[in-house]
Amino acid sequence: MKVTVELSDASTKFIINNMYPLYLHDLSGIWGWKPNRYGVFEDDDTRTLNDQIQVFDIWWDKPEVLFPYLIWADDIPAGFALVATPPYTFGSEFYMNEFFVMKPFRGQNIAEAAAAQVFNEHSGSWEIQTNATDSNKRAQAFWRKTLHSYRAERGFQETVDEIKNDHVKIVFRF
Repeated sequence: MKVTVELSDASTKFIINNMYPLYLHDLSGIWGWKPNRYGVFEDDDTRTLNDQIQVFDIWWDKPEVLFPYLIWADDIPAGFALVATPPYTFGSEFYMNEFFVMKPFRGQNIAEAAAAQVFNEHSGSWEIQTNATDSNKRAQAFWRKTLHSYRAERGFQETVDEIKNDHVKIVFRF
């Protein structure tokens, strides 16, 4: 299967917007989130998915510091990677803010190939954070495996940190 990543723009942002509720649904199983009274995975009174994506538009409003990538598998959208740079990082030059591959594309090395392509787009220091609880073992294993392969000779650091105004996370740095 051919895996590619491409920087999303205004003409393709709707594809990421379509996948975003699926991503939040997946995260709800890890974080224990429930939808609000309107069926939207938000902790406020956001009423519609259209209202939700309005806030999400920042990814296309700041192209000099925020990089929304579409992940393609054989020309079918398979997921997305949202990469931030300062001031939206935690001390690194690049931060994997969100990374998502839809279920039909998992277990086929698509996510690993896409992550490597995204890393290759931006040289410098990176940070990735993921939930440290047992409910997130799959993502933890994914990042360990992917970074071990990608950074085979140079290595990476893994720590468990309490993130300000957030939860305890496993943090990968390279």
